[in-house]
Amino acid sequence: MNRRMLSKDEEGAGDEVEVRREDQDKINKFSRLHQKELKLEEDLKTKNKEKEELDDVTTELELADEDETVPYKIGDAFFHVSLEQAQEMLSTSSSNIEDEISALEENLNTVKEDMTQLKVELYARFGRSINLET
Repeated sequence: MNRRMLSKDEEGAGDEVEVRREDQDKINKFSRLHQKELKLEEDLKTKNKEKEELDDVTTELELADEDETVPYKIGDAFFHVSLEQAQEMLSTSSSNIEDEISALEENLNTVKEDMTQLKVELYARFGRSINLET
């Protein structure tokens, strides 16, 4: 049993499959989904970093004196608020970020499922003559 590797030319020989309009639409959709996946992953990374920073600030505020006012950034300005107010605002911000992270993760999972389905369809049609690895 003598096995040899096929060259790129031999691999594709005889496997010529006509690319139909619907195939091209699927390939284009896969490409758009891949770009969306990259954007969602970047957004998710940013939100997780923000969440981590909020957690760090929350931990720091646990050490603060209850009678002190705390500078709290809203927009581009800092306001001095009571420790209790700062902790409440941080809690609200943390909840909001967690909701945003959940929504991003759900959206990312949907995109990945759609990409997987397109991969199945396109590989079934084109076999090894198409590369959809990202």
